[in-house]
Amino acid sequence: MSERGELLMVLEQIEKDKKIKKEEILAVIENALASAYKKHVGKNVNVEAKVNQDTGEMMASVVKVVVKGVTNSLLEISFKDAKKINKKVKIDEEIKIPLDIQDFSRIAAQTAKQVIVQKIRESERWSLFEEMKKKIKQIVSGVVYRTVGRNLIIDLGKTEAILPSSEQVFKEKFSIGQHIKAVIIKVEKSSKGSGVVLSRISVELVKRLFELEVPEIYEKVVEIVNVVRDPGMRTKVAVLSHNPKVDPIGACIGIKGVRIKPIIDELRGDKIDLVSYSVEPVKYIAGSLSPAKVISVGIVSENEKQAEVLVSDDMLSLAIGKNGHNVRLAAKLTGWHIDVKSEKQKKEEIDAKIEQHTENFFAPEGLNEKND
Repeated sequence: MSERGELLMVLEQIEKDKKIKKEEILAVIENALASAYKKHVGKNVNVEAKVNQDTGEMMASVVKVVVKGVTNSLLEISFKDAKKINKKVKIDEEIKIPLDIQDFSRIAAQTAKQVIVQKIRESERWSLFEEMKKKIKQIVSGVVYRTVGRNLIIDLGKTEAILPSSEQVFKEKFSIGQHIKAVIIKVEKSSKGSGVVLSRISVELVKRLFELEVPEIYEKVVEIVNVVRDPGMRTKVAVLSHNPKVDPIGACIGIKGVRIKPIIDELRGDKIDLVSYSVEPVKYIAGSLSPAKVISVGIVSENEKQAEVLVSDDMLSLAIGKNGHNVRLAAKLTGWHIDVKSEKQKKEEIDAKIEQHTENFFAPEGLNEKND
């Protein structure tokens, strides 16, 4: 096979593997040929180069204007000399003078090679960018490669990603060489790679972990309606079954906790509350305060989504949670403002109201009687 045939085979292989069109590479070679010749004779010369797409044959020619008297030999040719090349040529027409490319084809080949390698790298970066963009909100596994301040650089195999300190759980510590799972939240174009940004605090991490461990969720028999997190502390997951024979909470926990345990382990001990989603606010709000048991839920204002929840005295601290994070997450999960009260508090409130009404009832109304 000739060198020209081999060139076309190489270009076709690059087009197939690297998704770079053969025409683009041929254009690179043509520009390289023209540039290489200009290095020999000067940048002001007008050169055209062509590569035959069918045979791979490379050709180059200098383009000059036919004139009576030559003032610039780089761009002009006399009518007399032009007639020797083409007898039909006329004054002021352009004529192409074939070049022997052997003298500068080696330089052209080197230049073309450099540009093609650069194009391949750009194509690979673009392909990787497109591939990683499709994985946004998906879990990836990698190895902690190095640290930049408090940010972690994660080796994902094909590319590196960054786990910023703002996307790390405050109590988690990772060392170099340690395996890590995270969810992709952003992919940006970058000269050095795909610009992948990871997160360990995103609720998407929780959703994907449940999809991995619970077949019913992956198969959409059980739906995750909402997830709220206080990263490093507690996570609440509202689930709904589309099959009356499937208990959504039981499906997520698994026999003896076999499904929920790997998720808790991956979240480094986060407490996970599974809540049965309901369109009935009373049921949904009562369940959202898990692990606390609720006595009753009163709707204060449906328009403003305000509810009052009554719990036993020993359940008050559990319902509210440390620094209020349990009731805060419950409100975020349901979209309702929840006011939690214990039986004692409610009794004191009722007693205070009775006392107030009694005082108002027996209080003398301002009599304006005149003394006789």
